[in-house]
Amino acid sequence: MSEEMKLSKVELLKEASHQLRGTLAEELQNDKPEFSDDAATLLKHHGSYLQDDRDARKAKGEDGKAKGKQYSCMVRTRIPGGKLTADQMLAELDLCEKLANGTLRITSRQGLQLHGVLKSDLRESIREINRIKLTTFAACGDVNRNVMACPAPYRNNSVYDEIQALSLQMAEHFKPKTTAYFDIWLKDDDGTETEVTDFKPMDEPIYGTRYLPRKFKMAIGLPEDNCVDLYTQDLGLLAIVEGGRIIGYNVLAGGGMGRTPSAEKTFPALAKRLTFVTPAEVIEVCEAVVKVQRDFGNREDRKRARLKYLIADWGLPKFKAKVEEYVGRPLPDPHPADVTGVDDHIGWQEQGDGKLFLGINIENGRIKDEGSLRIKAGLRAILRKFGMEVRLTALQSIILCDIDPKDKAEINRIMAEHGIKGENELSLLRRYAIACPAFPTCGLSITESERALPGVIDELEVEIAKLGLQSDKIAVHMTGCPNGCARPYTPDIGLVGKAAGKYTVFVGGNPEGTRLGFIYRDMVPLNEIVPTLAPLLVQYKSGRKGSESFGDFCARTQVAAGGEAS
Repeated sequence: MSEEMKLSKVELLKEASHQLRGTLAEELQNDKPEFSDDAATLLKHHGSYLQDDRDARKAKGEDGKAKGKQYSCMVRTRIPGGKLTADQMLAELDLCEKLANGTLRITSRQGLQLHGVLKSDLRESIREINRIKLTTFAACGDVNRNVMACPAPYRNNSVYDEIQALSLQMAEHFKPKTTAYFDIWLKDDDGTETEVTDFKPMDEPIYGTRYLPRKFKMAIGLPEDNCVDLYTQDLGLLAIVEGGRIIGYNVLAGGGMGRTPSAEKTFPALAKRLTFVTPAEVIEVCEAVVKVQRDFGNREDRKRARLKYLIADWGLPKFKAKVEEYVGRPLPDPHPADVTGVDDHIGWQEQGDGKLFLGINIENGRIKDEGSLRIKAGLRAILRKFGMEVRLTALQSIILCDIDPKDKAEINRIMAEHGIKGENELSLLRRYAIACPAFPTCGLSITESERALPGVIDELEVEIAKLGLQSDKIAVHMTGCPNGCARPYTPDIGLVGKAAGKYTVFVGGNPEGTRLGFIYRDMVPLNEIVPTLAPLLVQYKSGRKGSESFGDFCARTQVAAGGEAS
């Protein structure tokens, strides 16, 4: 970091926090429903965000006065590769009913989120998650977050085994060393002994005294199946397979989706192809990348603190030279292999060992019981009866593993009984659609996302059926603000909240996540999204070349905002 760079308030807070402790332990003892601003900032590193119910902000009490903010916490479980046991998944489902709002949410990073946890219940929630041998530590904050990996449970296949094992190894390697998490949440006492009067710092060889300038995201995938969107990550590892084994990884650096429309200095970016590393070198080189970001990332302006901005400012050659300096040797060019495909892993599939796995679409990741669709009860019934391993996908869905073929009919029956649709009952459009939570829990959201996207997909399905495009894989991602949690800048269609009830419509990306879309129309009201896209779909139907995808067509023609394809 430049000596002249002025540190932001958050940097000063982290440095003085006694390794992410701050006043958290003290504030857990008071009866206020919220944390102070400083404590809420540090709380993120422990896997929780302070939020309030934005639907209830204007609600009035019996005296006719506004009740004000109704505070609660979001609690995120960090699950490398999205891999869980049946007991762990069942415990999370129980926890969402006992201490949260009754729903459990699969994130777009293969984690789980509880919403509506009161501050007074936060410690119990975190302790229960740790009891089932999971953690919320480093699920958020200025550290490496959940390490994603292709979750496909193909057995007797060393490639998938190695990818998933590496995600666990990376998660452990990049976990902060501070004992603050244990001291505050997991000690058997009430936490009062965690105050910092006798603080003894742990060595943080990767993160240092201020941790990272901003959040850092990693993922591991395959050329033929980029289901984890490698190019949107700060650091992506593309497994290179020859002769049925992984010979190494292409390291992709500097992806990131967040942007601030009012600040032209911010932008979404795809990662750059940095180098090729052998399996023995991968953690060493990844650590060097993280350390370069630690030492040279922007600590003055958090809007430009992600790795993508350091690479944009320096250029890839300078960045690579600095990584080589940290590694202590030259690094080769990337392997020529690149992303070629993507799979959502939905439906019944052969596992490779005589058993089956089942991918179940969970719309926008929300596991709940509502009306005739009782996803939560259905999953409970299946997991209690069959006890299979679970995997979470980057498209916010769930995979049930190790199923004996003789149990297929019974599982189909349980799904139908609970209104859970199978692969053939879902359009590709719905299977590849994801959304961020947005209202009512996210404090950053400008408008609706999760609650709005199902209706948009309903309308789009009608238009696509009219045109006979049901077999086309068209990915739609929606976010309630430009921060990009649901990766809206890379799919065929991205819908990004711009103002209350209005969206920026992006087109021209692809389901494989290898290309950024561009703005097709700005400030589109929710009810005009599909009418805005419908003429473009008509142009695609008549003007595409061969089997050209919708995103490829838009990218080739560079259709002008609201106009005709060129």
